[in-house]
Amino acid sequence: MSSYKQVFYQIVFSTKRRQHTIPEAHCEELYRYIWGIIKNKDCKLYRVNGISDHIHLFTDLHPKISLAEFIKDIKVSSSIWLKENKNFPLWEGWANGYGAFTYSYRDKDAIINYIINQKEHHKKESFYEEYKRLLIENGVAFKEEYMLG
Repeated sequence: MSSYKQVFYQIVFSTKRRQHTIPEAHCEELYRYIWGIIKNKDCKLYRVNGISDHIHLFTDLHPKISLAEFIKDIKVSSSIWLKENKNFPLWEGWANGYGAFTYSYRDKDAIINYIINQKEHHKKESFYEEYKRLLIENGVAFKEEYMLG
């Protein structure tokens, strides 16, 4: 008998101290680099986008890889690449931690559209407000004091 699975993740993580260190003019370079990392792990990236202080990924993981390992590899590899890339002169690193939220196949198009519209969305809601809302909407317990750093 074969094994089957379908688990979509929206993964969100920010820059260190939520600094604006991802210039809009070069964010597509970063997104392509992250897509390459994900592809090399036999995972599927449906959408990546963000603004200068954080990114969102909508992805499906290969069963051989854990979520924590997946995110660690993306953050470590991309941070090294960003530090070496002259187009990201203010880069200091990714913040510790991340948010990872699961979605069903029925949610796929809505989440992709939400991620596509990040730049417009963040004209009305800060990253802090968005992240807190995502945690609440997904029933994730959190401590406010850990969100401030």
